[in-house]
Amino acid sequence: MKNTLLAAALIGMVPAAQAAGFTLTSPDIKPNSTIDKKFEFNGFGCSGENKSPALKWSGAPKDTKSFAVTVYDPDAPTGSGWWHWTVINLPANVTELPADAGAVGGAKLPKGASHVRIDYGVAGWGGMCPPEGDKPHRYIFTVYALKTDKLDIPPDATAALAGFMINANQIGKATFTAKYGRPKAK
Repeated sequence: MKNTLLAAALIGMVPAAQAAGFTLTSPDIKPNSTIDKKFEFNGFGCSGENKSPALKWSGAPKDTKSFAVTVYDPDAPTGSGWWHWTVINLPANVTELPADAGAVGGAKLPKGASHVRIDYGVAGWGGMCPPEGDKPHRYIFTVYALKTDKLDIPPDATAALAGFMINANQIGKATFTAKYGRPKAK
């Protein structure tokens, strides 16, 4: 399997970071699966528990100095997608986030890490809440290995600014996608 990924990376089929063994998993959400309703937002007509899933990663590049985690819905009908979670300044020795680490206020995050304001207007996890009757949306979970100990961004920064700083400092990333939809109301 590793040789297949390495060969694919050499011809440009997968990012080199994944070929080197950088992986992201969740005991709560399997890649390409349907996300459980408990991760749904609680508001705007949605009634989930609004708790973030547990995430684990391994195989980060050796020069990693910190991590960032994002969850993004590219299918949201906004013209720019929807940011559901952004965590920055995760120390390099951290390799997982427990369930509900996304609680607003950051008390369940590792020391030094912080949330960035997402598209719900809060700094914390904002669960799935696609419009009723839409085709299931894709939710992209990503962990970024960064070449800096800390992203120095303002406390009220937007997810877009955080994304810019994350991408400017990344040396690798690992990702998986899962889906969630809500049936049309009767």
